[in-house]
Amino acid sequence: MVTVERSCGTHNGTFHADEVTACALLLLFNLIDRDKIFRTRDLKLLDRCEYVCDVGRVYDPAKKRFDHHQKEYTGSLSSAGMVLCYLVATNRLTQKEADFLNNSMIRGIDAIDTGYDPKLSGFCFFSDVIAHFAPISYDASPVEYDAAFFLALDFTTDHLRRMLGRFRYHESCKDLVAETMKQEGEYLLFTSQIPWIDSFFQLGGEEHKAKFIIMPAGSQWKLRGIPPNSQDRMSVRVPLPEEWAGLMDEELKKVSGIEGAIFCHKGRFISIWETKEDAFRALEQILPKCNQRGSA
Repeated sequence: MVTVERSCGTHNGTFHADEVTACALLLLFNLIDRDKIFRTRDLKLLDRCEYVCDVGRVYDPAKKRFDHHQKEYTGSLSSAGMVLCYLVATNRLTQKEADFLNNSMIRGIDAIDTGYDPKLSGFCFFSDVIAHFAPISYDASPVEYDAAFFLALDFTTDHLRRMLGRFRYHESCKDLVAETMKQEGEYLLFTSQIPWIDSFFQLGGEEHKAKFIIMPAGSQWKLRGIPPNSQDRMSVRVPLPEEWAGLMDEELKKVSGIEGAIFCHKGRFISIWETKEDAFRALEQILPKCNQRGSA
């Protein structure tokens, strides 16, 4: 039997986030062609596919088969997690990239598809989003189901591409964060606008003595408090002055005495200033009070 190269088989009818994501991962890494994705349960047709996801009752990465429904499989992965592991094993994803995708998205898809659905009121999971791509009517035609599947597939592929691109960008900024962390004072000055908080804590930021960062924010500058750790990101080591909370423009200028004042969040964790010099003027007002509290 001749295998159709760059093809992928998955089941027809209704669909779920796991096989949609499995196919999206294969597409994202250019292992299959979109027009060679076949939705069928015909075993003869599936046998001709190079990849098969979520159908066929075989999990064998060497044969490019990724199903989890058979009694013999006792693991916790769905087809999405299986394909993610395959991409690592074939050196298409680094372990760090795979861990990011797994912890951000894939683990939840696997859990829900294999029986754990927390059903938390008010929370929307990725599996819920994909479920809503399916036709509303239960008696929708196969053509309608196929069209809906490919809409969900395109959405998921783009979502994964953006997620991975953002992660790789964050990783590319890590050296700059590490260099900036060599500053030993009570603040860190970033001269360019970059993602910093994840890298900061991954590089030991919890032990760093800095209390604030100053960084460009578009054409303006921000003065932001640093969280105490990576989990409690809504808190800061030192809040901005209480009298600044929620003020903007003229009100903040009047209270702070800084002409370039623009905005201070009511949560007192971030403020925006016209220039770097304005941000430093704001910091100069805060640090003496911090030191006074620390020595009290």
